[in-house]
Amino acid sequence: MMKKEITAPFIPNVRELRKKKSRMASGHRLCPGCGIGSIMNQVFASVDAPVVMANATGCSEICFSPVPYATMKTPWIHSLFENASSVISGVESCWKSKKKRGQLSSEQENIKFLAVGGDGATYDIGFQWLSGALERGHNFVYVCFDNEGYMNTGYQRSSAVPKGFDTHTSPDGKAVHGKMQHRKNLTKILANHDVPYVAQASPHNYTDLMRKVNKGFEIDGPAVIMAYSPCPTNWKHAPEDGLDVARLATESGLWPLYEVEDGKWKINSPAAREGALEEFLGMQKRTKNLLREDHASDLGDLKEQIAKDWDYLQKMQVAFGM
Repeated sequence: MMKKEITAPFIPNVRELRKKKSRMASGHRLCPGCGIGSIMNQVFASVDAPVVMANATGCSEICFSPVPYATMKTPWIHSLFENASSVISGVESCWKSKKKRGQLSSEQENIKFLAVGGDGATYDIGFQWLSGALERGHNFVYVCFDNEGYMNTGYQRSSAVPKGFDTHTSPDGKAVHGKMQHRKNLTKILANHDVPYVAQASPHNYTDLMRKVNKGFEIDGPAVIMAYSPCPTNWKHAPEDGLDVARLATESGLWPLYEVEDGKWKINSPAAREGALEEFLGMQKRTKNLLREDHASDLGDLKEQIAKDWDYLQKMQVAFGM
């Protein structure tokens, strides 16, 4: 697969962004403080070309789709929970066929393709569909809203939930202290698909997230953006604190920012700051259990996994750095 040469990095300019017309109508039904709205606005502001979007079932689809209050001002397809990546693959294949036959207008020849879904639709239910679409090399960007659980159906555990976190199907109790397994490192798994671009981002650092989304759209082939998405409803933090929670997830090392472009790794955030993890855990009801004295070993396990993941990133950057 040929890589399209990017002449200059995309640098968001706030004054210029204010002039752009939003591709989302106001009045969507996301919960106050939900990270999905911030992420979607940043995604759309990162590209000037027309966008066709497939949306997996989940919080975003439920909140964006009610007629007559549909949110999207761009072609939007609701798929099943699992197959947004397959749906957008079919649309992209149809577009490619029409382009070869000369059946598109000049504007249509510049269409970009986007699929979005939560961690339930990405880590678990839709993983094989996404993996297959990446292997086939379709030219689209996939954005995962990683809010660490099945939020639309009541905060059941997903494989994105870190060890020790309290969910409604892996509750904290005397016998078991929250989720028993460490989170699946899906960003690392997808990077090992040898696709052109995979990145981990967070809406608190909008310049980083937008740069990565723009790069994903400009690169020829599939790109995946794993975006941290605070959920005040089920994480039990104040709605206005969402971006601070996301920032602390990065500062604690729980959600480091990095990108993998054509097999070359680059870390985009500093090493964990002392005390940031405790601040992060203390801001949410779902994680306060890890700060109790009887959960000291669980907190130690989490810190050990964070250190292990960071060590892996550093080694990959040294061995295969940009």
